[in-house]
Amino acid sequence: MIDQRESEVDAQAVAWDAVPRHRAYVGLGGNLGDVQAHFRSALRGLNGCAATCVEAVSSLYRTRPVDSPGPDYLNAVAAIQSALGPHELLRALQQLEWAHDRERPYRNAPRTLDLDLLSYGGLVLADPVLTLPHPRMMVRAFVLTPLAELMAFFGDDGRQSGLRLPDLATQVALAKSQGIERLGPAPDWRIG
Repeated sequence: MIDQRESEVDAQAVAWDAVPRHRAYVGLGGNLGDVQAHFRSALRGLNGCAATCVEAVSSLYRTRPVDSPGPDYLNAVAAIQSALGPHELLRALQQLEWAHDRERPYRNAPRTLDLDLLSYGGLVLADPVLTLPHPRMMVRAFVLTPLAELMAFFGDDGRQSGLRLPDLATQVALAKSQGIERLGPAPDWRIG
């Protein structure tokens, strides 16, 4: 019986390896409540989504609000592998936001948790529901700085992800003007 179970587990692993997966980058942000706890919980939830796993998470950053009122934001970017399609992944991200009491009373309102699908396997898409790559990420240091950190970690010069980041001088100028500050590593979402 044990041998049969082991062969079933091996067959499942082979089947999973055959499923096409795409690397996606997901922006995390929030400025209400215990944002680090929301990040940990959301990353665990994302890792638990069907056919999805979190690969890496950038450092944690604090930034002044951009086009938004309220206290400073905490931000990070996660790299994931997912077999979900981009619209399915977006729905999963929105469900995680709602599970963390995300409200949308007006555009750019303060929030407990914001999960933005920044890119999905190099796909370029523009429909009424989803635009990929994310249309405003190249002018937002709170996305660019942690995204550049993860892309460097994976050795992605833009060919893998289809993302061409602004030159370093532009990134530095944006970070300075938008008041981004690295706080340290992201909270360990695998604990608790």
